[in-house]
Amino acid sequence: MVVLVGVLLCALLPERLAPADPNEQQLLARFTPPVTRTGDGTLAALGTDQLGRDILSRVIHGARTSVLIGMSAALLAGTVGTSLGLTAGIRGGMSDHLIMRLADMQFAFPFILLAITVIGVLGPSIRNIILVVGLSNWATYARVVRAETLAVRERTYVDAARSLGLSRPRILWRHILPNVSASLIVVATFGVAGAILTEAGLSFLGLGVPLAIPSWGGMLAEGRQFVDTRYWLALFPGAALFVTVMAINLLGDALRDALDPYLVARRAVGQL
Repeated sequence: MVVLVGVLLCALLPERLAPADPNEQQLLARFTPPVTRTGDGTLAALGTDQLGRDILSRVIHGARTSVLIGMSAALLAGTVGTSLGLTAGIRGGMSDHLIMRLADMQFAFPFILLAITVIGVLGPSIRNIILVVGLSNWATYARVVRAETLAVRERTYVDAARSLGLSRPRILWRHILPNVSASLIVVATFGVAGAILTEAGLSFLGLGVPLAIPSWGGMLAEGRQFVDTRYWLALFPGAALFVTVMAINLLGDALRDALDPYLVARRAVGQL
């Protein structure tokens, strides 16, 4: 949790926390090792890169890129997937069959081909990366929400709501969605971690955000050619990516343990 708070602070306040402009080039200070002062006396805590840019500042600003894309892509995927999953689960029949076949197609479609197509046509930008990552992950949410909806819709309180004449949208929003939200929160948490990794992978391949925007994946791509002699160029953005994704996954595990009714019931039985 401490790690996540730190990453969120970096994402929200990079201008205040970063010691320098992440894009400021100082060619006379290029490849300065970590914890070393540059020619003008400035301390480069994590060193500088091949253009003399401060790596600490770029890692801090890269947190904003990763968090923005990760959360926005998860929100987009969750919105689309939840809507389709609820529709498939509550309506059944042809709607269910059609939506699940679309989900199967999405799982089978090569993600990298979608990324190349969208980025090639629309150009690299944060908005387009969010679009690519979000629309490539909606099927996971749809499957989970559909399965939960199929179970919840057979419960007695849903039957009672139907017998009272409540409309289908009202039943969905008041009785079904709140009861599938626990699983949805867990999936969304892992979805954020996956989206951050996906963005880093796209940036590493040159399909991510523009070069002017600091990105952990972009920093890894720039540092790979110097990894044997200038290790810090790739080490610190890679460490930031690893620690952030690990912290989010641990949060997802904790939420699953806390919200999964089966695990909660097992713990309750064990305490008797």
